[in-house]
Amino acid sequence: MSTNGFTTTILHSDRRLGTECGAVHKPVHPSAQYAFPQAEELVAVFQGKSGFSYARQGTPTTAALEAKITHMEAGLNTVSFATGMGALAAVFLTLLKQGDHLISSQYIFGNTNSLFGTLQNLGVTITLVDATDLEQVRAARRPETRMVFVESLANPGTYVADLAGIGEWCASEKLLYVLDNTLSTPWLCTGGSVGASLVVNSLSKHIGGHANALGGAVTDTGLFDWSAYPNIADVYRSGNPAGWGLTQIKKKGLRDMGGTLSSDAAHRIAAGAETLALRMAKACDNALALAQSMSRHPRVARVSYPGLDSHPQHERATQLFGGRYGALMAVELDDTVDLFGFLNRLQVFVLATHLGDNRTLVLPVAHTIYHEMGPVLRAQMGIAENQLRISVGIEDIDDLIQDFDQALG
Repeated sequence: MSTNGFTTTILHSDRRLGTECGAVHKPVHPSAQYAFPQAEELVAVFQGKSGFSYARQGTPTTAALEAKITHMEAGLNTVSFATGMGALAAVFLTLLKQGDHLISSQYIFGNTNSLFGTLQNLGVTITLVDATDLEQVRAARRPETRMVFVESLANPGTYVADLAGIGEWCASEKLLYVLDNTLSTPWLCTGGSVGASLVVNSLSKHIGGHANALGGAVTDTGLFDWSAYPNIADVYRSGNPAGWGLTQIKKKGLRDMGGTLSSDAAHRIAAGAETLALRMAKACDNALALAQSMSRHPRVARVSYPGLDSHPQHERATQLFGGRYGALMAVELDDTVDLFGFLNRLQVFVLATHLGDNRTLVLPVAHTIYHEMGPVLRAQMGIAENQLRISVGIEDIDDLIQDFDQALG
């Protein structure tokens, strides 16, 4: 592991690992298969030796990106996937089985909640709790509990779970602790620093940053004892137990399910990742200034952003994230505001789904990503009909504030 700083390590990762012809970036490897001069070498790769055989299980380009993510998370190893949801699905579907119990935060991404429905159809029991309160997580424990899952920052409500407290408790209970670190990114908080066993990042968001490629990753922090986990298949119980969990995720998620990241997308994400710290610093600063301005506007009913003193987990977020608070916020407009009229008057804010782009993105939550849930479930999750989700970008902050104010009128 490099002793250089965050950005220096990412910038020089490819050439330090070795590239063809002295290239600074790892090139795109589009080949679907890889040939061997000797049959014994081909067999060795199939039987577990490091190498490449078929691109469904990875390429030199995806491996270079995985090394970058591993550095970012200060982890043991990483496997990449075609999307963040592909990474999550691989974790749940390869490490849980019928009869198992999963404890999850109730404040989770809508698509993750939909994936939980699939898990329940397969016989996995799920208990949703307010993960900002460790006691609720502890109270949900059952003999058949195998895993605890939370997001570092909740989308869209910006709730901050008791990440470190859950990590300590999972370690004492020998439970697998899975953290979706997409919205805070490893620049604000690494999974290992809060005791997570596995860390999932949607590379499509801040890490890639430019909204030009989809990708996801699962990183093993090295903190979990896989030799004690009952759901590791016998075929993967060989060699160092530290690699068993990620090996099963890779074999099942890539080889069997085909959730493979393309070399072209990996190359785009790897290039974007080089400026993660610079982009996140600007986006976080913008978000705080925008949230403060919005909270003073008479036609804004509520702003949920961890950087505000009014946020219920403000002190926790300060401790976890080092004085910056991410680029996501939820904004509830006053009932007198014509929601669609306001949105249609915006000129700098982009009306679009997605998160973690260089551009500031906004969408009406109840009418889009949580529409299928219906008003009852939305109310239970604290999602108002006039709520906006805003993913703040790196524009000039004065332009963002002026655009928001003119649209409100």
